[in-house]
Amino acid sequence: MTAQEVRLCGLLLQEHFGEVVEKMGTELLRSGALNLRALAHQTSTPLDLVKKSLCVLVQHGMCVFGPGRRGPGGPVEYTANCERILYMLRYPRYIYTAKSLYGDTGELVIEEILQRGQMTMSSTVRTVADRLTHSMEDGQSMEYSEVITAFTRLVETHFLQRCPPVDSMGTAGKASSGSSDASAVPQPARPETHPDCYLIPQVCGDEGIFWQVNFERFHLHFRHQSIISAVASKLDPTSSEIVRTMLRLSEVTTPANTAHTQALSANEIFRALPVSYNISRPILDQYLTLLVDDPMEFVSKTGDSGGGMYVVNLHRALANLARVTLESVVQERFGSRSARIFRLLLRKRHLEQKQVEDFAMIPAKEAKDMLYTLLSQNLVQLQEIPKTPDFAPSRTFYLYTVNQLPTARLLLHNCYKVHTHTHTTNTHHTHYIQRVWISTVVLFITLFVKVMCCVDVCVNFCVF
Repeated sequence: MTAQEVRLCGLLLQEHFGEVVEKMGTELLRSGALNLRALAHQTSTPLDLVKKSLCVLVQHGMCVFGPGRRGPGGPVEYTANCERILYMLRYPRYIYTAKSLYGDTGELVIEEILQRGQMTMSSTVRTVADRLTHSMEDGQSMEYSEVITAFTRLVETHFLQRCPPVDSMGTAGKASSGSSDASAVPQPARPETHPDCYLIPQVCGDEGIFWQVNFERFHLHFRHQSIISAVASKLDPTSSEIVRTMLRLSEVTTPANTAHTQALSANEIFRALPVSYNISRPILDQYLTLLVDDPMEFVSKTGDSGGGMYVVNLHRALANLARVTLESVVQERFGSRSARIFRLLLRKRHLEQKQVEDFAMIPAKEAKDMLYTLLSQNLVQLQEIPKTPDFAPSRTFYLYTVNQLPTARLLLHNCYKVHTHTHTTNTHHTHYIQRVWISTVVLFITLFVKVMCCVDVCVNFCVF
């Protein structure tokens, strides 16, 4: 966690929950696990406000708690979750995805739960139905059954899940404290570990049964859409529809961090394809062979039963997409020749400056300037391999290379920095406009009072 991420988390907390919650969250991110009184002392905040702020953070899943360094008998310690706070940047995308998949009703369901962190099904249905009724014409109303249907579909597709009960969270915390270091704060049990996290209560009295947004499911959907778009741009829409069908068949049963989807036979894929595409079985086999042979390695063949068993290589496809993104960033910022050098280093792994000049077919002076520019921006790394132990420059190989993962993290850090600066600038402009508006109103009122006084004096003078 970098200082830039902590600053951005503080801005997001201040925007959504106010200054007090922002102060608590920022202190937890900087100091790590703290108990209640230590947090109140370090922030110089009354204990009552600290409790309310922690309740808000826990309600939204941005803070976890458990036994501290002294064990179960000691005070409870709280830890802020930086990654969960940064999810607020994607709230508009979550809501838009729900709208595109389940309409206005699904959009409002996700929006309400995101705003409140956790909600019961009955409260969500009632609130969403009232909002939809207010937006309708006079005499019309939204039926609760329609909202319940949308809520049920969100649960069945795992976009919503039940929150784990508090008792199981405490039990999980105690169990993890025995196996972890004394300085580590145990994490609460993940909702996915509870077998009833997607079961919908059949009774109306659902007090104590709360629901929350399953962010991992949304991220899985975003990942699938990126892969489908990449296949469509690399090959054709028919290939992307085949990959979409494979992802749809395994999206609910595929774990979030798995390297590939579950194996599907060609027969299963053929039966699940949309009828509108009118793809025959021989053509499907040709497309599957094309996908398997593609250098991007979107699809792999794992067996021959059922006409062939196929999987979608999620991690490999995303790594290739990340590589393409890095190449496009370098090309936009430094030009096509620098992008050529960058792609060359990605494929050849390690090259000397002379080899870069020869392979890229770029003059020595230009290649040297471009390599140094990329090196200064941390997009390219320089590795020294000495021939002798004394590291003499004349007896040392200087190899240029690209580490894809650190470079991707660098670009992500730059994105956080840009978002922080944009947010700060917008806040400054908003406050400036408010001050100008208030000054204008005060000036107008002052002039109005002076004019009225002059008019009153003139009227009195004329009367006398």
